[in-house]
Amino acid sequence: MTNQGTAEEVAMIEDLSQHKFPLNNGSDEIPALGFGTSLSDNTKTRNAVKAAVEVGFRHLDAAERYRNEAEVGAALKELFADGTVRREDLFVTTKLWNNNHRPERVKPALQASLERLGLDAADLYLVHTPFAFKPGDDQDPRLPHGAVAYDDGVTLEETWAAMEALVDDGLTRAIGLSDIDVEGTRRIVNTARIKPAVVEVESHPYHPQWDLHEYGKSQGIILLAFASLGHALEPRLLDDPLVVSMAQRFGKTPAQVLLAWGIQRGSAVLTASVTPSRIRENFDVTALPEDAVQEISERLETRYRFNSVVDGGEPGFAEVPPGS
Repeated sequence: MTNQGTAEEVAMIEDLSQHKFPLNNGSDEIPALGFGTSLSDNTKTRNAVKAAVEVGFRHLDAAERYRNEAEVGAALKELFADGTVRREDLFVTTKLWNNNHRPERVKPALQASLERLGLDAADLYLVHTPFAFKPGDDQDPRLPHGAVAYDDGVTLEETWAAMEALVDDGLTRAIGLSDIDVEGTRRIVNTARIKPAVVEVESHPYHPQWDLHEYGKSQGIILLAFASLGHALEPRLLDDPLVVSMAQRFGKTPAQVLLAWGIQRGSAVLTASVTPSRIRENFDVTALPEDAVQEISERLETRYRFNSVVDGGEPGFAEVPPGS
């Protein structure tokens, strides 16, 4: 096989950067390729978001926890003002952090996020993790001996009911979950008035989350994958021999192969960088032959989770490596 691939393979090239998945609210679509704003250097947020939107990203993934919503908002204000993009062309997600799980804190938390982002409403609002922390202004409350101060006075079902009210109030078009497993998702689906539209979790060929992926498909829930490239941590997914060989075979970069795999299996994917050239590279995603997607799914047997938030029962988020 040459680096150019066969004529049949080249003919199959499809621009995945424009692909969208319908949401189960019946009216909206989520762009399959998104730009995450959990960045290695928050001082570069404004320029990174502007670069991402200018190159073509229309799906932005933010969160109160990232502590840079105001910088995302500043970038959006400039992009709207100079006509680069209109608000209705963007899909903007943000998330409820753990210290705001009490029902009375949910709406004010989203309103504060929207004020920082400079938006009237979000397209998607997620419960960032299923763990409730002690309510208050501290994002990371601790007990005297240093352990996390959890809140046993609220259930995820109660938090979810408050999330549903946000849709009723027009503050977000859709709601969802994050950093949760199949059983936790099923628990909410079974009691929800408004079903989760999206579940955002770590997912890549080393941690494919097939059970959650298949359950989501059965419920019309989109799996949104973060750490799609493995966070560039060891073991390095970007250096996997199969991924590298496919990149050479199809004239792509390893990152482009991994992003295409995620989208073609039916999940939305997030990528994040503060480097303009890498932002451009990660937006230039075209389809792989279906047999290549299947080969990655079947042959990559390494299993590794870079973010232990669900398995460990503790809120632990992998650090973004410097220089990304």
